[in-house]
Amino acid sequence: MNTLWKIAGINFDHMHMGDLLRMAFNHPRAEIVAICDERHERMQAAAANFNIAAERQFTDYRECLESTQPDLVILCPATSQHAEYVEKVAPFGVHILMEKPMAASLAEADRMIRAVAATGKTLVINWPLFWSASHRTAKRLVDEGRIGQVIEVHYYGGNRGPLFHTADKIEVSAEEVARQKPESWWYKRSSGGGSLLDYLGYGATLGSWFHDNKAPIEITTTVDQPAGLEVDEHSVTIARYDCGLSKMETRWGTFSDPWTNQTQPKCGFAIVGTAGTIGSYDYEPTVRLQTKANPAGEDIPIDVLQPPFDNVVNYFLHCLETGEAVTGPLSLATSRLGQRIVDTAAISAREKRTVPLIA
Repeated sequence: MNTLWKIAGINFDHMHMGDLLRMAFNHPRAEIVAICDERHERMQAAAANFNIAAERQFTDYRECLESTQPDLVILCPATSQHAEYVEKVAPFGVHILMEKPMAASLAEADRMIRAVAATGKTLVINWPLFWSASHRTAKRLVDEGRIGQVIEVHYYGGNRGPLFHTADKIEVSAEEVARQKPESWWYKRSSGGGSLLDYLGYGATLGSWFHDNKAPIEITTTVDQPAGLEVDEHSVTIARYDCGLSKMETRWGTFSDPWTNQTQPKCGFAIVGTAGTIGSYDYEPTVRLQTKANPAGEDIPIDVLQPPFDNVVNYFLHCLETGEAVTGPLSLATSRLGQRIVDTAAISAREKRTVPLIA
């Protein structure tokens, strides 16, 4: 393909914008034509990292889109603004890559879907854990029937907290975290903060992927109530399926970050089937497979992910170039099912009761 894809990054609320722009910067057929944020200073690290000239840095999204006419826009706003930003950007006739989670609510997720459907363009939701080779290997083993039918998925996910690192996993000091915390959107209920909205989507969406998009019947969730905070830092969700129970736990405040030193409990997934189990943990070089033929279990080396199936920008552009449908957790069908689970969990936690899965 000779297409040169023009990409713009708009809204730097989420630190993953820097990571996504790096993927675009490294793509041989992509060009970062603009970056945009209402606070000019938040773009400067990206501008320096990717040699983005001053005339391609904007504080108004309309001017950004009208001046540079990108093909694809990467969006990283606060969770509560996902629908708002998709509705702002979609009328410009661009494809949209939204960083996880899908939205702050199912109603807002559906607004996003409608806004993009009206343009005929494509919206994908990026779940960084989907690009973990261990979880992709686990899914391959599931699809090969190595553990029979999936009946349970157990997830534990989190890190020390969202302010302890920036793009490229650059660490931030505890003193700086304490300074930022009172004003950070991550800790504001109105902005969609809290570990449940930040991390439950991973467990719910990738869990739905492992379950082959089977929907649970009902959800029971509880959250902690940290002193002085509006939002949770720890949640536990039980999803009842017709085949059994699955569990999803989110945690800001793990002892260590899993990408540097795997914490305990381990971050990742345990998948139980009718004929075996798989242990698939973040950033580990093997997955653990237990079967009836080998109940003692064995370590399976993780698959090596090859382009264009190794990161979201490579994959999204591949789908746009070939006409292939976006599949898996990045698809709107699976992400919307995950959003249904997250919304039901939020209701359950708020009302302190078991809630049937919302439609």
